[in-house]
Amino acid sequence: MKPLLTPACSRRWYYLLFVLCIPAASSSAGEPTYKQGENIFVETGVEAPDRNPTWYASMVAKPYAPVFEMLATQGTQGRYYPYTYPVTLKDMVRFHGHDCEGTTHAANAAWVAFKILFPDGIIDRSVLWGISGTSPCWSDAVAYLTGARLQYGNLGFFKDKRYSHAIVLYREDTDVAVLATWKKGINNIPGEPVMLPGKISWTPRVSMQDVEALKAVVKNAGGKPTPYQVDLMRHQQWLHVNDILEHPLQDSYQAQVIAHFKWADWIDPDKTIAKPHARSDTRLKNYPYRDQPITAPEKSK
Repeated sequence: MKPLLTPACSRRWYYLLFVLCIPAASSSAGEPTYKQGENIFVETGVEAPDRNPTWYASMVAKPYAPVFEMLATQGTQGRYYPYTYPVTLKDMVRFHGHDCEGTTHAANAAWVAFKILFPDGIIDRSVLWGISGTSPCWSDAVAYLTGARLQYGNLGFFKDKRYSHAIVLYREDTDVAVLATWKKGINNIPGEPVMLPGKISWTPRVSMQDVEALKAVVKNAGGKPTPYQVDLMRHQQWLHVNDILEHPLQDSYQAQVIAHFKWADWIDPDKTIAKPHARSDTRLKNYPYRDQPITAPEKSK
């Protein structure tokens, strides 16, 4: 299955202030739930992202390590927050459990996709769905950044295994889906194609052919590679991730809007929950405010 792709067009809004009452919008209307600077005013950049390098996330300090400004809802039955909070690769490593090239690749691909889906830079986790391969490095990254979950039916796995190291992010309020993946030249999974046509124009410090060859040896070692091979593969992956983050992410990743997107066409139906739960934590995100900031009326005696 190869999707029909079209370029995306969008406008940008940059405003800072305070959340106002937002009228509810239909998710099937193709209009965003809110428009920053028109019917909502969200303050961004109010918290410094954690970009202090550590032994488990040294790459977080690299010049092009992504930072995401996330918009969420207050509690389990609340309205939108009036502020965004930052997410870095360091946060994602803590969630996933270890640093690895897969988590970084997925985050970088998502960053490029979000530029299309959220041109104002505010990533609304209440409207997102996501698809990845079955690798937990990629699915954890998608789940963490989107809030999508298997139990809600909005986190899926690719039906077509050629996409295993790509992601699809779908914004339900605007009905826009974006396929994002690496460019040819930083891909290093043996036997797996790159599903979009872009190629890198810079030269990696580590040859992807060498990385693929070593991965093939380790994979075919029956669980018994040499200690040197284990150390070398880890070192190559570390060099690879840090090398990529020395370059603008658009130089290494690509994204395109999927025309006529249908969720069922892309996901593996055997890896879904038959009766997903209705998501409730976002249903009051547009709830009106009180007319006056007063206490609740007294109960009748």
